[in-house]
Amino acid sequence: MALALVTAAPLSSGPPAAAAPDERPKPLPPWVLICKKLKRMPEHRHMRCPVQRPRPPVRPFRSGDVARTPTVTEMDIPTSTAGPVGITSGPDDALWFAENYAGQIGRVTTDGDFTEYAVPTDDAEPAHITTGSDGALWFTESAADKIGRITTSGVVTEYALPNTGSFPWGITAGPDGALWFVEMTGDKIGRITTSGTITEYALPTSDAFPVRITTGPDGDLWFTESFTGKIGQITTSGTITEYAVPSSGATPIGIVTGPDGNLWYTDANGKVGTVTTGGDFTEYPLDDPNAFPWGITSGSDGRLWVAEQLGNAAASVTTSGIIIEYNMPTVLAGPFDITSGPDGNVWLTEDYVDQIAKVTL
Repeated sequence: MALALVTAAPLSSGPPAAAAPDERPKPLPPWVLICKKLKRMPEHRHMRCPVQRPRPPVRPFRSGDVARTPTVTEMDIPTSTAGPVGITSGPDDALWFAENYAGQIGRVTTDGDFTEYAVPTDDAEPAHITTGSDGALWFTESAADKIGRITTSGVVTEYALPNTGSFPWGITAGPDGALWFVEMTGDKIGRITTSGTITEYALPTSDAFPVRITTGPDGDLWFTESFTGKIGQITTSGTITEYAVPSSGATPIGIVTGPDGNLWYTDANGKVGTVTTGGDFTEYPLDDPNAFPWGITSGSDGRLWVAEQLGNAAASVTTSGIIIEYNMPTVLAGPFDITSGPDGNVWLTEDYVDQIAKVTL
């Protein structure tokens, strides 16, 4: 999904296009909804929220950039309107990613060879992807209210959720061998076995807008609630506990277990935070409060790595909170999700320009 940035405030996307009689109106992308929420805060009134516009021009790489981006390389996805969102390391030593706009699942080897597979359901808008205990890749179909499964040979199976309008987004492999996912507008945490049995658990807080989920060091699942500023914990039996992020305006997005045994998360309010399994928080501000950090992963170098969507950078974070940022060679690339690859490097999706980026560690 090629996007541009605008500075007008307040941001207005205009009246939605009329839907066909048998179609549900499509909601705005989650990153737009969250950005619009942040723009209501005085400290973010100048934030440039992404909207669906033609792709921005690519700035030529200049020799002066070498000192700023010494380890970043970028690769074009074959489909020019792919809109890559989630990315994960697959069981076949390749990277697998979701093409949200093109409705495809992509695969790229560490040498840069691409393969793309179409999702059977039209306009499914695949979002995030993870490797399951069965050796297949599992992904969410946000606009189709389905969970998808794809083998490493490209065979796709889809499982419909019980309710429409759930908008499944983040997904992870659980400690119980099942896949766990969040329902953004359904306000639920979902669980699906590798045979396709689905169970759902309602969140205690309404309008929480959960975004991402991960397996914690304690054997529970941990997830972010972006609209309520909370980090949630759910046991494999379905008991939910919520912890409020202490700072005002907190908007947690990505979450991962760090090398120190704590949970680390991105806060779209310009921070990276950590929370212990007992609910104790520490927060580290980014240099740019409007960097709009999104995805987060634990790197092979013992650091956390963060994708700054509007900061146009990948940031490394030590467990003591030291942050170093590496700019993307392409201007306005829109770094979105990030994962540790099978080669020990860090890989990102660049949503605005239909590229995959690699940070060589």
